[in-house]
Amino acid sequence: MTDFSCIAVPLCQSTDLVDRGEAVPFDVVYCGRTSRGFAIRFDGRVYGYLNQCSHVPMEMDYQPNRFFDSSGSWLMCATHGAMYSPLTGHCIGGPCRRGLIKIALTEGDGVVHWHTGPNLQVLVF
Repeated sequence: MTDFSCIAVPLCQSTDLVDRGEAVPFDVVYCGRTSRGFAIRFDGRVYGYLNQCSHVPMEMDYQPNRFFDSSGSWLMCATHGAMYSPLTGHCIGGPCRRGLIKIALTEGDGVVHWHTGPNLQVLVF
């Protein structure tokens, strides 16, 4: 039997995530496949998602670690313009089929951690 207990993985210093600014990327294994995740700060809180558009499963950033639209209000897929809420990952417009896949983040003592789960594991070299 596989143990799917949650593990907190240190990701970055809290100061590395600027509100509505660049994301901090990280590698994960999602459903057995190596993928990229990203962490952002929006309205003072940290959020994490799998870097995969729900329209077409490809990475979303239009430049490395850039996900926010020009208003800084929405996450946008650079390829087809699908738009997502930074608070929830829900599709709010464009050709998205569903929301983004959320990655649990916590922040404390100046450090942001991401958390493993049943379909999300640490990439082991």
